[in-house]
Amino acid sequence: MTDDAVRAVAALDDELRRRMHAFIRQSPAPVTRDEAARSVGISRKLAAFHLDKLVEVGLLKATYAQPDGIRRVGRAPKLYQPTDLHVQVSIPPREHGLLAEILLEAVRHQRPDESGPQAAVRVAADRGHALGKAEHDRLKPGRLGTERALTYIAHMLEDHGFEPARVAPTRLRLDNCPFHPLAAKDPDLVCGINHAFLAAYCEGLRATTVEATLAPRPGACCVELGSRPPE
Repeated sequence: MTDDAVRAVAALDDELRRRMHAFIRQSPAPVTRDEAARSVGISRKLAAFHLDKLVEVGLLKATYAQPDGIRRVGRAPKLYQPTDLHVQVSIPPREHGLLAEILLEAVRHQRPDESGPQAAVRVAADRGHALGKAEHDRLKPGRLGTERALTYIAHMLEDHGFEPARVAPTRLRLDNCPFHPLAAKDPDLVCGINHAFLAAYCEGLRATTVEATLAPRPGACCVELGSRPPE
């Protein structure tokens, strides 16, 4: 859940804004301030205030043009139309989109010698490794000890809704499963995907002293991260 998503949802707490936003989304053409005002029965000035708030948070975009496309003398009116901003807010956070992407890619690229679950685990590992490598290339952190590696990993986990808790200097517990409630329907599959994703992320980050282990807890993530035991 991003700050932009929270601001967008907060802007729609006002009923007038919600109604004007719905009116504009359903309109086949960009909407003027006068049209938006009439749709909810308020003044043009008040409508302008609310519309510009919706532009500010990214739910609408505004341009200056004649509604019918005919050029006229004087300044063109301000027109409003929806943006392609996708807003999703969930408490606790959920990452069903990530899970769906992994499963879709697994279905599309399943190899002849692997089952569906095996393909999903492989794709999850590929996705996690690529994400970890990209972060390593961005940070250029040098040699990573366990504590510093877990600090970097915690940022990614927070972004993906795992709600990491540093229960010890070299141990991260994940207090939220971003794939719930789907994980409850097939825990072996979803937890296998989750474990493969996180383990491969650590590999891509070159956090060689960190290990992702399965440690299921009710209502929480099935994976914990901690110091890898010496071989």
